[in-house]
Amino acid sequence: MRILIVTTGSRGDVAPFTGLGRRLVDAGHRVAVVAHPTFAALLESCGLEHRPLPGDPEELIRARARATSPEEIRALMTAFVDGLADGVADAVAGGADLLLTAFAPSPLSLTAGDAYGVPVLGTYLTPAFATTEFPLPGPAGGADLGPEGNLAAGQERLRGADRMFSSAVDRMRERLGLPGTTSPEPVGHTRPVVHGYSPVLLPRPADWPAPVDVAGFWWPARPLGWQPPGDLVDFLQAGPAPVFIGFGSMAPGEGERLGELVTAAVRRAGVRAVVQAGWAGLEAAGDGVFCVGDVPHDWLFPRTAAVVHHAGAGTTGAALRAGVPAVPVPVMADQPFWAARLHRLGVAPQPVPFADLTAERLAAAITAALAEPVRRRTAAVAGLMAGEDGAGAVLAHVARIAEAPGR
Repeated sequence: MRILIVTTGSRGDVAPFTGLGRRLVDAGHRVAVVAHPTFAALLESCGLEHRPLPGDPEELIRARARATSPEEIRALMTAFVDGLADGVADAVAGGADLLLTAFAPSPLSLTAGDAYGVPVLGTYLTPAFATTEFPLPGPAGGADLGPEGNLAAGQERLRGADRMFSSAVDRMRERLGLPGTTSPEPVGHTRPVVHGYSPVLLPRPADWPAPVDVAGFWWPARPLGWQPPGDLVDFLQAGPAPVFIGFGSMAPGEGERLGELVTAAVRRAGVRAVVQAGWAGLEAAGDGVFCVGDVPHDWLFPRTAAVVHHAGAGTTGAALRAGVPAVPVPVMADQPFWAARLHRLGVAPQPVPFADLTAERLAAAITAALAEPVRRRTAAVAGLMAGEDGAGAVLAHVARIAEAPGR
């Protein structure tokens, strides 16, 4: 089958689909990932075709930070989403037998699928159906509001997502010759959706629609032929396991401030550290500190003592898989939610919100994460997750779709 994977956002919204894409390729499918141009090299290094999606997510984050009013932010988002709609329509017009879609662009993927007669399978990295069991991810961090409050909060978040895409969907439907409008989560939901995170981290709610599943993480693929840098290997072997510190695609332009803060925190905590630049351009200095660019988490994290990260879904899963404690420093979007889940699961100390980050607080959180009870609990959780095959669950859905009458 010709399969298109549609995703938008930062690296954490794209990298998990490299592993899923490779599994599909290995199963004999032709796979292309529809993503922003900044991720073309990442996708191609993993042996996947890239189809461009307009927009620069890093510049969007910078522009939102510079915005001085809600109206300016709405204008930025409207222009960004309009570009996404054109990109998804063009990508599907290029030919596909099946669409796999992340949650954010799902209204656009569903519209294109309807227009071209292509089935759509939801492949979501975060929970995206309202439930009485927890509020959906958001800035509040997932604090329990009670059954009615959780459900109401989740429904309002979905309505907000619908509003963000409604104008673009209307224009897209008109462009593609479709009548009327549709909802990304219709009453009596019947489209299959697979959530790509572990049920150990967040179990499937009992009140979700029957076709909606939680299968386990699908892990990023390593670039073909990748080998670890020799100087990084030497650093890791030269002393105790270091703490990893990185904020992924967050905080672009704040590298100098964060570098000073991280340098002081590492010195105060008395640990060695591997510091990843990310979009912030983070660099730290001092004895026992090694700075890196992109390094596969599945190789690096098992060689660390703890992982300081922004609590994006993918990095959250990678640290759990490695069996090392986390120090969550959530910045935005779903990150407070996952940070709270890590703490509740006993594999991380109390999260340190990025806005409140200081060298003192970071050092204290690192020390707390290295405590033996947290280390034991994290190892136990990794053992529970070890048998999961999230990508395999997606492949099973794809096989059923391929075998359906009329395909």
